[in-house]
Amino acid sequence: MRRIAIVGAGQAGLQLALGLRAEGAYEVTVVTDRTPERIRAGRVMSTQLMFGPALALERAAGLNLWDDAAPPVEGMSMASIDPPGARIRSLAARLEAPARSVDQRLKTARWLELFEERGGRVEYRAVTPADLADLASAHDLTVVASGRGALAETFARDDRHSPYDRPQRALACVYLHGVGRGPDLPGPHGRLYSAGDAGEFFVLPALVAEGPCHILFWEGRPGGPLDCWQDRPDPEATLKRSLELLRRYAPWEYELCAKAEPTDAGAALFGAVTPTVRRPVAEVAPGRHVLGMADAVVLNDPVTGQGSNSAARCAAGYLRSVTDRGEGPFDRAWMSGTFAAFWEHARHVTAFTNLMLGPRPEHVRRVLTAAAGRPEVAHRYVNGYADPAGFQEWLTDPDRADAYLAAVGSATVRR
Repeated sequence: MRRIAIVGAGQAGLQLALGLRAEGAYEVTVVTDRTPERIRAGRVMSTQLMFGPALALERAAGLNLWDDAAPPVEGMSMASIDPPGARIRSLAARLEAPARSVDQRLKTARWLELFEERGGRVEYRAVTPADLADLASAHDLTVVASGRGALAETFARDDRHSPYDRPQRALACVYLHGVGRGPDLPGPHGRLYSAGDAGEFFVLPALVAEGPCHILFWEGRPGGPLDCWQDRPDPEATLKRSLELLRRYAPWEYELCAKAEPTDAGAALFGAVTPTVRRPVAEVAPGRHVLGMADAVVLNDPVTGQGSNSAARCAAGYLRSVTDRGEGPFDRAWMSGTFAAFWEHARHVTAFTNLMLGPRPEHVRRVLTAAAGRPEVAHRYVNGYADPAGFQEWLTDPDRADAYLAAVGSATVRR
């Protein structure tokens, strides 16, 4: 039986681990420094909105344990705010398949337990880059699924696809009970706002252990008015500051959130991400290599909500590559090919996310203006978040964007 080690116990690592255990032909060890009890008692870890295609991968693996409890996100509304307090260029559309957001504390804690129940082995300990050589020597394949800190730096930065050398946003979120539902769409939906040079903010339906909730998520441009979380306040103070910002930027959202309360003592999270693509294979000892996956090698800012979606796709792709390998060696060439197959999708996610991090290009402004007045454009744009690969055909390239707008008869095409 082939031995596989997976370092990291998030969406990608655990989905892969559970998939390998279901195959029955692999001895799988997950290495993580957090027990299920510690995860459940800790801070929230992300915003993790997952769209239809990624959720379908979970369902195919039998891991969709919260479909009946998590509120279905049936659509998204988007608006620009300029000046603060004034909503302009609004659009809304239903998603072709509902999205869902399940608190990672709830999901990963249960998946860890499920992995052990199904015969998987978990080593609860911290792993440093120096430990990878021993893991690689003791296993046929070692996969690194931890995307932060020194472990990720084991993999060399790929400057071709990494235009940023510092975070482009200051991030903060708070999970809330008691948020009202906006009027833009009839069912539960995500509300996304662009506040110009200040950054972005989002209100997203989600699920925590206590039941449905909402996530209020801030993406502040460094040095701007939404970059105000350096003191990392507790959830109550995060909510209070958030309400002050909402009162200024989106008073209609302030009214919906005015009576909200944090879901629990760990309901707030702060951070920053330097978007980075890394080389997927690292030599950790002479002739010993490890393979990076998901955030460990393709780390995007969460402004486009792609993290968990990319992780699910990566896990599904790596699982296919492992099982298709049969008894062949998990050598460097195989590792590079396995990542290359994932990159065929991930490169579009990275291109879209980096596009949205910078100043809005004129052709994107034209598309969003058209979407505000034409339901078919709004539908295509909103549903593109579920599979950003499709954006290459009409959004990320100025000429293709204008050709599309001409085809739908939009008056916003560049003259």
